[in-house]
Amino acid sequence: MKIIVDGSNVAYYGQKPNEETGKVTPSLKTLKVAIHTLKKLGHEPLVLADAPLRHEIDDKDGFNEMIQNEEVFPVPAGTIADHYILNLAYEEDAKILSNDFFREYQDEFQDISSRRLPYRVKDGRFQIGKPSPPKKVKNILQKICSKSLNEFESRGFDVYKSKRNNKFSGLAVAQEAINRVNDEEENAIDTKLENVFMKIPILNKLVGIVDEEIEDSDFLIFVLVNPKDYKEAVKNAGTIAVTVKNKLGLDHSPLVAVRNDLFTRPGAFELNIIYSDEILEESPYNLDIIINDSDYSFIKHNSRNIASTLAGRLGTWKFPRVAVKPSMLMEKPGQFEISIERGGKN
Repeated sequence: MKIIVDGSNVAYYGQKPNEETGKVTPSLKTLKVAIHTLKKLGHEPLVLADAPLRHEIDDKDGFNEMIQNEEVFPVPAGTIADHYILNLAYEEDAKILSNDFFREYQDEFQDISSRRLPYRVKDGRFQIGKPSPPKKVKNILQKICSKSLNEFESRGFDVYKSKRNNKFSGLAVAQEAINRVNDEEENAIDTKLENVFMKIPILNKLVGIVDEEIEDSDFLIFVLVNPKDYKEAVKNAGTIAVTVKNKLGLDHSPLVAVRNDLFTRPGAFELNIIYSDEILEESPYNLDIIINDSDYSFIKHNSRNIASTLAGRLGTWKFPRVAVKPSMLMEKPGQFEISIERGGKN
């Protein structure tokens, strides 16, 4: 592994101020021990040092000899050493041996802590620590879903948009469904049908999917919840269906389907209510996600939640296929691309 050594940071490690002058003198020995340790571990060290180090180090002749032998490389004149080290590390996809947190460059260089190798000297031994795990880019799952839904919308599909994120409870879900059906202005159902309870057998669209007792449902209620609330929502699905049926005087209970939704906050819910004649059995498109190595495992683990979110927002019964593929060309956390291809039966 190529490791860029922050030469000044290492040379100053553990050095104490002179009692008389208060000056701290960097140590060439510490730097050499670090280089030797890295090589012994099979790494390829690249030592960079800022301009002042050659004038301040305790063994100037030895240090200059290392420069001549290309064991140490001075940072180009007029260049800020820390910025140069970081820039080179990201360009070369290398780790950085340094105890500097580079806080002033956190905005420019993403997730420095996952690239930085801390170190210490204990009992005369140079010990190298491990980098921090890569941070998950905030809302990367929502970003993937948003981009995907925008693409579906551009292809002519209706996409449910978040409205309130109401506080979740079985009663609250049932009441919201009742209100949405009764209030045309806030109604998510297409008002093209004059009779909101016109009987359209759901079995015509979902052959073999639903039970006989609900095959005459007029509409389907997608209950969109945060994955943390999924189990609780499923427990309430039957009660919600019965409550809506009784309150509105329906002949048949609506079909209630709970979907994990990555846009919905924990403890809240959204409803996407669709007439049975508008429900798609399968998603007409499938999704390929090309992702950077840092986020691959995280996105792969959540691929079903992504599929559930798309299904609930598009109003499809079956989930689209979501395939996650890593790419070496994407170096920074948060980078991704999507590709939508035709799928399903439509």
